[in-house]
Amino acid sequence: MRYISLIAISILLFTCGSSKSIGNDLATVNPIVTSINLSKVINDKVPVVINPGRFSQDTVVYRLPRVIQGSYDVSDFGRYIENLRAYDYSGKELEVSKIDPNSWTIIDATNLDKIEYLVNDTFDQENKPLADEPEVPFSPGGTNIEPNDFVLNLHGFIGYFDSLKDAQYTLDVTAPSTFKRTSALQTTNSVTSADGTQMTTSYFAPRYFDITDNPMMYGDLDVEEFMVGDINIVLSVYSPNKIHTAESLKETIFKMMQAQKAYLGDIDSTPRYDIYLYLSDGSETAPKGFGALEHHTSTVVVLRESSSKEQLAASMIDVVAHEFFHIVTPLSVHSEDVHYFDYNDPTFSKHLWMYEGVTEYFAQHFQVYEGLVDTKTYLATLDQQINFSKRYNDAMSFTEMSENIIDEPYAANYGNVYQKGALIGMCIDILMRKESDGNRSMLSLMKELSNTYGKEKPFNDDAIIEEIIEMTYPSIGAFLNTHVIGDAPIDYETYFEMVGVHYENIKIEALFIQSGNALILEADLENRTIFFNGEVSGNSFWKEQGILERDILTIVNGINVSPDNANTVLKQMYNWKVGDDIDVTVMRDGNPVQIKTKLTQAYTVYNGLAIKDNATMAQVKLRDAWLKG
Repeated sequence: MRYISLIAISILLFTCGSSKSIGNDLATVNPIVTSINLSKVINDKVPVVINPGRFSQDTVVYRLPRVIQGSYDVSDFGRYIENLRAYDYSGKELEVSKIDPNSWTIIDATNLDKIEYLVNDTFDQENKPLADEPEVPFSPGGTNIEPNDFVLNLHGFIGYFDSLKDAQYTLDVTAPSTFKRTSALQTTNSVTSADGTQMTTSYFAPRYFDITDNPMMYGDLDVEEFMVGDINIVLSVYSPNKIHTAESLKETIFKMMQAQKAYLGDIDSTPRYDIYLYLSDGSETAPKGFGALEHHTSTVVVLRESSSKEQLAASMIDVVAHEFFHIVTPLSVHSEDVHYFDYNDPTFSKHLWMYEGVTEYFAQHFQVYEGLVDTKTYLATLDQQINFSKRYNDAMSFTEMSENIIDEPYAANYGNVYQKGALIGMCIDILMRKESDGNRSMLSLMKELSNTYGKEKPFNDDAIIEEIIEMTYPSIGAFLNTHVIGDAPIDYETYFEMVGVHYENIKIEALFIQSGNALILEADLENRTIFFNGEVSGNSFWKEQGILERDILTIVNGINVSPDNANTVLKQMYNWKVGDDIDVTVMRDGNPVQIKTKLTQAYTVYNGLAIKDNATMAQVKLRDAWLKG
C-alpha cells in the first residue's frame, strides 16, 4: 500500500503541473515497468522486458548508455543487447531499426506494449572482445551472468527513452529463492512462487538516474550489515572459492569508515552505503579490471581473490575510502553536466580536479589525520604520487583535460586525476590552512560548497572557480588560475616548505631483487641471460657482495637460470629471508664468481620527502594543523 500511495502522489504532482516538464507522453505519468529474470538465463544471456506505458508519438528511440557517470570512457552497453523486439498490444511485432550501437527506433509507438531483449554480460567479453571493438567496460562498471553470481550494474540491463529519463521506474527481479540479493534501491514487495523455488523482488526508482546509480548483486553471496555511526553499511562479497568472507573484512571496513566519519565531521552523509566486492579467481571468464566504480551511495569493487587477507584489507582501504568520499563530491557538490547527465552524448565538467583529485586527496589524507598511518608513510604516498604524475603530461590544463576527457590526447592523461589531481587538493589544503591560521581547509571549503549547493542543486561549470576564489583568498585564485586552468607545472617544494617538509636521502629496507622501486635484474633475450642492471649499486646487500652491473646471474641455489625460468627464480629470491643460506654464481667477463653466504638485511637509499629537523615554529604549527588538525 505504501508503494501505491507513493505512485499516486507522484501522479498527482505531475498532473497538477510540476516545475520541470518531462514530455507530453502518457508514459510520463506512469512508471516504466521493467523486469529481469535471472532464472531464465539462455546461453549466458538474461531476458529483460520493458513496458513503458502508452506513447502519444508515432516514433520513439530506446537507448542503452554509451557513457556512464563516473567512467570517463565510452562503454557502449548497447553492444551487449541481442534480439531486441517490440510488440503491440495484440502481440504483433513492431518495426524496429538499430540506428547506432546503443539506440533503436521503434515505429508505430502509439501501439507499443513492450520491448523484449537478451543481455550478454561484459565480464565474459574481457577475454574475447567483440569484433573490431577491443575495449570493454571497466570491470567494476560491467555485468556478470553466471549460474551462482550476478553483478547487476543496471545500466547494462535497462535503458531509457529520450523523453522519459525523468520518469519513474519499477523493476521486478526474479531469481532462485536460495539466492542472496542486495541493493539500495527501494524494495516494495517480494513474492515467492507456489513451489517455493523462485522469488521476485520488486523495486522502485524515482528516475532513470536511480536505476544507473544503484547496482545489485544476486547469488551465492556473503553479506554483513553493520552500523558506523548513523550509516548502515551493507558489505556484499562474492568469493568463488570461498577464500575471503564479509566477516573477515568487516573490522577493516568498520575502522576505516569510522575514521572517515570522524574526518568528515558534520558533512551530511548517507543513511546507507553499499559495498559490492567481486573477487576474481583469474579464470577465463573472470573480470580483469581491478579497482572500483563510484555510485552516489555505493561502490562496486573488483579485486583478486588470490590476495592475502592483509593485501585485500589494504586494497579495500585504498579503494573503498576513495569511493566513500564521493559522497562529498560529486554527490553534494557537482556541476550541471553531472546533474543532467546525457548517457548518449555527454558533456563533461571541467572539474575532475575536484571530483576525482580532491576525493583521492581525502582518501589518503584522512589516514594520517585520523592516525591510521604515520607521517612517514603518508609522505611516501605523496612522493609516489608526484613521481607517478610526472609520467603524464605535466603541462596540460586540468580544466581543458577534464572537459575533453574521452578524446585524445586528454584520455591518455586521465590517470593523472588520481595523482596530480590529488596533489592539487593537497596544495589548496595547505594554502587554506596557511591563510586562515589553521582554521580553514580543503575539507571546510567543500563543506561550504556543499551547504551552498547540495544533492539537488548543481553549480555552473564555468563560474565555480571564480566563486571559490571569492569564498577564499587571492593565493587560491592565483593557484587555480596558474595550475588548474593554466598549464604551468606545480613546484611542490614551495608548498612543502610552508609545512617544514623537504627532500633528503632516506635509508629504507629493500627486497633482495630491488633497489627502491626498481628491479635490479633484467633479461637479455637475444643472449638468453639474466643480468644485474645499474640499479644493483643501490642495494646494500649485493654491493657488499661485490656484485657489479652487467654480472650475469647463472645459478641460484642449484638452479641454472635462464629467461625461461626467470619468474620462478625471481619469486624464490623475492621470498628470501634474513638468515637464509644462499649459493649464487654469476659470470663476470666470462669467469664464474661464487657468492655463498647468509642473507643480511638489504637497504637502499632514495631521495624522498621527510620532516625538516630545523623547521621553524610557524612551519611546525602549520604542519600540525595539516596532518593532525
